[in-house]
Amino acid sequence: MKKYITDFMVVANEQLSDRLFVLRLTPVDGSRIATCHAGQFAELRVDDEPQVFLRRPISIHRVDYDANELWLLIQRAGHGTSKLSGLRARDLLNIIYPLGNGFTIDEQSQEMHYLLIGGGVGVAPLLETGYQLKLSGAQVSFLLGGRSCAEIAQVAQFCKVGNVYITTEDGSSIDGLDCQRGFVTQHSVLKEGRFDAIRVCGPLPMMKAVAHLVSSWEQNKRPHFCEVSLENKMACGLGVCLCCVEDTKDGHKCVCSDGPVFDIHDLKW
Repeated sequence: MKKYITDFMVVANEQLSDRLFVLRLTPVDGSRIATCHAGQFAELRVDDEPQVFLRRPISIHRVDYDANELWLLIQRAGHGTSKLSGLRARDLLNIIYPLGNGFTIDEQSQEMHYLLIGGGVGVAPLLETGYQLKLSGAQVSFLLGGRSCAEIAQVAQFCKVGNVYITTEDGSSIDGLDCQRGFVTQHSVLKEGRFDAIRVCGPLPMMKAVAHLVSSWEQNKRPHFCEVSLENKMACGLGVCLCCVEDTKDGHKCVCSDGPVFDIHDLKW
């Protein structure tokens, strides 16, 4: 798939919480945003920050082709993301995109009910995934988890796509939604196992727990198609530096170029 190095201009920087921001970007030269597959990511150059030497990999959160905008969900953590979270309207940002291989969407999707599970900032790629699945004719539901409701981003946007279920560690809730205390693997909707396919992104322990639960369903002869988006540390984003390698059942794979999305049956979990 062709990759582009493009200068984007910040349309808006929307602060969602103390640490979460959504950058809405459009190409400076007025060109159309390239087609992005659900689950792909971008590499962002961080300018004027002496402590940041490498680009930062950020999941593609949403592509609004009508408005010609690319949305990126940023969680402020270190020097790079702190600089990105401080960008203002009309600032410029150089991006390499779209990178990696995303979630599977095919002709059978229209006959299926998908559950998209996200934890923390891992919800980022699931919004665009939900839109693309819905466009294919699939039924989509989301299960989003966090320490509190304040840490779960873009709930209103997810509600535009499908049913939304929430888990919080502190028991906080959002009016009008099915909110339960605990981890995503403890939510009753997931224990029912009534979905045809699962898509997951978030902390590694959470993804492993979901994978093990899905495997237990399959032992009861209820097949499910489960893919996870890994978040190994990346530098180049192109499969050159080898710092993001994952040991799979088919040998070592670069998460940035062979993934970041993998079928759980291909992983040594």
